[in-house]
Amino acid sequence: MSDIKTILPEKAWLRLWRIFGLVNAASVAVSVIVTHTIMEVFSAGINVQGLAVAIVTPLLLGGPMLFVLLLKNEQLRHANTQLRLMASTDWLTQCLNRGAFTHRVTTALASAAKGGALLVLDADDFKSVNDRFGHDCGDEALRLMAAAIRAASPAAALVGRLGGEEFGIFLPGSGSADAAAVTWDLQQSISAIDFRPLGQPCALSVSVGSATSAERGDLAGLYRLADQRLYAAKARTNKVSAAPVATPEPTTAAAA
Repeated sequence: MSDIKTILPEKAWLRLWRIFGLVNAASVAVSVIVTHTIMEVFSAGINVQGLAVAIVTPLLLGGPMLFVLLLKNEQLRHANTQLRLMASTDWLTQCLNRGAFTHRVTTALASAAKGGALLVLDADDFKSVNDRFGHDCGDEALRLMAAAIRAASPAAALVGRLGGEEFGIFLPGSGSADAAAVTWDLQQSISAIDFRPLGQPCALSVSVGSATSAERGDLAGLYRLADQRLYAAKARTNKVSAAPVATPEPTTAAAA
């Protein structure tokens, strides 16, 4: 997302028309009550003509102005929502940016009694993609990988781009077994990407390091341990491994 979209979504239009209808109904009701009260003082009460005037007048006088004000309010609300999203979203991959990811994971670690697991992913040999095909193709590869990562991650997961070709996934309430299962899904999802820059097939893969809050309670320690395992995975010939399930050891999680 690189610009503000001015077209209101369907949800915003529904809210606008609902408020417009409620305010108009209230205005007509007040108008009828006031008109009836005045007519009671000067005559035998409101007649058909007076009732019609009491209903039509607020609609004609206040309706257009009310609609414009509500429309501008919804447009402002929509723009503010987009600005908040842009401030927390990486423009290229549509994942959380590093600042937003760090903030949300820190909050989750502080508030979730069950803790969670952190996965740190790094694209393998990504420099060669940029060198061989150019940075535009490299950007496309990152977009495809980010989409695959989001699709393979649980709905409750936090997914962020930490920088360059490195991504982070936080799994609230998850342990080593869950982290290993998600790592496997990520491996399969990314290896299945049909990436053909300039018409040439190019395989994509990631190395993954994982750590759980049972091993480190704070984000800095959690990230440091996951990062160590990531770089250990990078050095392995067989990069398909998982973080320990029973007893924590400095092993690595990786994807071919």
